[in-house]
Amino acid sequence: MNALLYTLHVVVSLFLIAGILFQPGAKGGGMGSVFGGGGANSAFGARGAAPILAKLTYWLAAGFMVTCLSIEVFIIQQNKSVFDKVGSTSTPITGDSTQTTENQQPISSEETITPE
Repeated sequence: MNALLYTLHVVVSLFLIAGILFQPGAKGGGMGSVFGGGGANSAFGARGAAPILAKLTYWLAAGFMVTCLSIEVFIIQQNKSVFDKVGSTSTPITGDSTQTTENQQPISSEETITPE
């Protein structure tokens, strides 16, 4: 279920980006001119693709928000956190001021190390 939701979220995100980029700018140029730009002979009529792309952008933005909230609800229901993955691969940080490695003696925080 999570994989399907993540895939849907990525697809909606990509379509949202494309929908925003294809909208004509303030002067009618940009990537929005791919759909005719506003000429009478365009595929979307004399008004161009702006109203269709605007409605599509609204729906895609709503879909993006719904998928974001759905992903968050599933994460909360599973009692997972991003920090769970980070904590499992790293060693815990303690309040001890000494550092050790496998073949070295502990180094106190008062000592200074000079490179040779």
